[in-house]
Amino acid sequence: MLPPAPASAIGFKEWSFVCDSLVQGVQALILRKGGIHEGRGGFEWKHREFFLFPTWFHTQGEKLRWVPENAQRAFPPEEERTCVDVSGFATLEQVWKVTDWAAMEALAPLHIWTEEVVRERFAYDEESCLHVALVRAWRLSEVWTFPYSKSYGGCRSWVNLPEDGLARLPAAVPALSEAAWADYAGRVRAVLGA
Repeated sequence: MLPPAPASAIGFKEWSFVCDSLVQGVQALILRKGGIHEGRGGFEWKHREFFLFPTWFHTQGEKLRWVPENAQRAFPPEEERTCVDVSGFATLEQVWKVTDWAAMEALAPLHIWTEEVVRERFAYDEESCLHVALVRAWRLSEVWTFPYSKSYGGCRSWVNLPEDGLARLPAAVPALSEAAWADYAGRVRAVLGA
């Protein structure tokens, strides 16, 4: 199975270790509240296909229940980056806006964030909710490295990436087998609905 071929190379910014968890098949969920530069309407899933753009956040390991083996623990400030290493691509399969904390608790075995982080994001502002996305991830055959640009910075979710990344998609492999994907997706939908 091959990932779809999008018209442009879009990156979705997410913690580096979360990107690793998606590409390694540890989870297939993304939880998002939205960055401060998302605009008046808040966070939106603007794209159905995207590269997983890893962001450096020095305490991310403390906020997750899983970290990659031999994970880098010290990250320089984001503004000091000189390059970006992308190892995965994802497709948006289904999205829910979850306003029931009990549903978020029921999802806990299916993701790597600590309860503290999920609760903090859920109750971040006057509207207690989270956007929960079920995604299908693919691992690129080799890490795609390109120069870091200041346009990638800031609290925004979506960034435009070099178009040459699209040529890497035909060699990408699914992070989860068909059976594992169907099982995982079924467990998520059992909690949140079809």
